Amino acid sequence: MLRTRLRTVFILSALLAVFGLSVVAQTGRARADMNQLMRGVLYPAANVVFFAQADNPADVKPAPGQDPSMATDPLESTFGGWQAVENAALALTESADLLLIPGRTCSNGAPAPLSDPDWAKFVQELRDAGMQAYRSAQSKDQDKMVEAAETLSTACANCHRKWRDRRTPAGRCT
Repeated sequence: MLRTRLRTVFILSALLAVFGLSVVAQTGRARADMNQLMRGVLYPAANVVFFAQADNPADVKPAPGQDPSMATDPLESTFGGWQAVENAALALTESADLLLIPGRTCSNGAPAPLSDPDWAKFVQELRDAGMQAYRSAQSKDQDKMVEAAETLSTACANCHRKWRDRRTPAGRCT
C-alpha cells in the first residue's frame, strides 16, 4: 500500500516536473501561470473526485484491449478505480502549495494575489477539501463523496467568485 502511494507521488511529481519544463520551453518562464496550473493539475483532479459522487469508481474498468498503463483516464489506469479518486484528492491537497509559490502569475501576467488574506483562506479551503475527499475515497462511500465533492466545489467557487468569474480575462487577479 505504501509502495503504491509512493509510486503515485513519484509519478505525480514527475508529471508536474514535465509540465513545468514544457511551460519553460514554451514561454521562457520557470513556472505555469494560474490558468495553466488549474487546467493541467487541479481541474483534471477535481473531475475525478466529482465523478465519484454519482458513479462507483470500482465499476470503471480499463478499456478492452488497452494497456491500463497507457490510459489517459485516471479511473481506467493501472491505478484506477477508488485509488484514482484517492490520488486525485491528494493531488488537490498537494496542489494547494503550488498556489502559494511566490512569482506565480495569472494568465494576464498580473501577479497572483498571494498577499491577500482571502487567498490564504481559499488555498486552505482547497487543502481541507482535498483531505476530506481523500478520507471519503478511502472509505469507498459514495454518500461521503457527495459531501466531499460539495466541499470541493464550494472551495473552488469561493476563489473563482473573487478572482475569476467577475472579471474579464484582462482583470483577473486584480
